[in-house]
Amino acid sequence: MTQIFAHRGYSASYAENTLTAFKEAEKAGADGLELDVQLTKDGEIVVIHDEKVDRTTTGKGFVKDFLYKDLRKLNANKKNNKMEPIPALTEVFEWLCTNNLLCNIELKNGLIPYKGMEEKVIQLIHKYKLVDRIIISSFNHYSIVYSYSIAPEIETAPLFLEGIYMPWVYTKAIRAKGIHPKYSAMSDEIIIKTIENGIAVRPYTVNKEVDLQRLFNINCTALITDDPVKALKIRKQFEKRP
Repeated sequence: MTQIFAHRGYSASYAENTLTAFKEAEKAGADGLELDVQLTKDGEIVVIHDEKVDRTTTGKGFVKDFLYKDLRKLNANKKNNKMEPIPALTEVFEWLCTNNLLCNIELKNGLIPYKGMEEKVIQLIHKYKLVDRIIISSFNHYSIVYSYSIAPEIETAPLFLEGIYMPWVYTKAIRAKGIHPKYSAMSDEIIIKTIENGIAVRPYTVNKEVDLQRLFNINCTALITDDPVKALKIRKQFEKRP
């Protein structure tokens, strides 16, 4: 059965990367979450996608230039103007300890090389005993390899925007157990071959019905979607098939 990961939580209906979006994804019945982390000026791990706070909050400027206490004053829920702060990863982990959701953590260190980010995230994963439920991903494959070198027990998965030749060979070479490609970057044939070679495939961000059906049809490992409710509805149709 193809697992459904809620992209930045249930972001189709709630403010992305907020505790509300994560809790609503769980209520909807998602198997897991996908979220993004960055570091504040004073080294706190916070959950936000963009390097700047401008798009998703009431503030302006780079995440790395804010002290944690000042970042918390911003409203990350511009969707309905209800005050909700940018979550700290510790908050999300505390909540994850109350359920069984999987969690894909994307290290947002492609543009800004946050020093010590990998260690901080891994330390928290161990502190909250979430080793078996976390996948660390990044477009920065050096960071993925480094994460594996310091914590081989935690699953890693490189992110891809474009297709690569024989992705299972590359993925095994960097000791990752999964690959997270853009949904349009891998053909059915390549996805199936990758899975047959023991690599999990979790494409992002799959929102259209036709694309969701395609991935359920080939029994893809998982998919990452903004709308877990829609995805679950379509998955049910495939579960009913003989």
